Amino acid sequence: MRIFFTGGSGKAGRHAIQYLLEQGHRVTNADLAPLNNPKVHDLKVDLTDSGQVFNAMQAWDGMDELEPGAAQPKYDAVVHFAAIPAILIRPDNETYRINVLSTYNVMDAAAKLGIRKVIFASSETTYGVCFAQGEVKPEYVPVDEEHPTVPQDSYAMSKVVNEATGRSFQARTGFDIYGLRINNVIEPDEYEKNFPAFMEDPSLRRRNIFAYIDARDLGQMVQKCLETDGLGYEVFNVSNDDMSVGITTKEVMERFYKGVPQKREMGETETFYANDKAKRMVGFQPQHGWRDVLKA
Repeated sequence: MRIFFTGGSGKAGRHAIQYLLEQGHRVTNADLAPLNNPKVHDLKVDLTDSGQVFNAMQAWDGMDELEPGAAQPKYDAVVHFAAIPAILIRPDNETYRINVLSTYNVMDAAAKLGIRKVIFASSETTYGVCFAQGEVKPEYVPVDEEHPTVPQDSYAMSKVVNEATGRSFQARTGFDIYGLRINNVIEPDEYEKNFPAFMEDPSLRRRNIFAYIDARDLGQMVQKCLETDGLGYEVFNVSNDDMSVGITTKEVMERFYKGVPQKREMGETETFYANDKAKRMVGFQPQHGWRDVLKA
């Protein structure tokens, strides 16, 4: 596939792009910063400018596409990961403006250009736990896609709005638009660097609902969504199968979620950020995790 990927220079994007390259796709990275991958064309695009977005989605990906007989460029799919990635980086109103406007522009261009598959990054923060002031507990566990999304912060608000935008564009076009509620992305080198502290103090993972997603498995999830057609509009939690702490689910319930309803029986180390829907509907199967690195 010929894929227009926004935000591919970021932490999540660069691993997802590498996975997509390994599957044989051709990827254009639309970002303000270059990825500097020799197999990827970097295109500097301000996604808050609709004119730039429309132009970029109709541009050539490389010099080879200028050769005689080359087809007129058209993308098969859009993967939209670009965003201000958290609170406390830009002023709150700028975080909201950039994230909401860029997503509208990308989806609007895809709809009008007839690109029938859009996969966009939503977030674990939509559930209102991660960036809440003080401690907010889930209404129930494990947290699935039916859990209310009522956040208090500008970043998570922007992601909830983006989900509404995706649903609206899907209703207008009938195209496939899938939102990924991505949990805390962990790169392979971060297991040895960061996870010993999480084993020592599990409370460090409370805001992430004790979950995580390996960056390589996030790439697999994007690929599974590219392969799966006809779902219309859907949102998926994206997480690994286990927790990011070394204690059991029973211990987490006793120490952190006392009084929180538990919807079903859970495995001994099962994630509190349910990924059942992604497994059932697109065939997602996480392959990597901290237990492969830390043999505790």
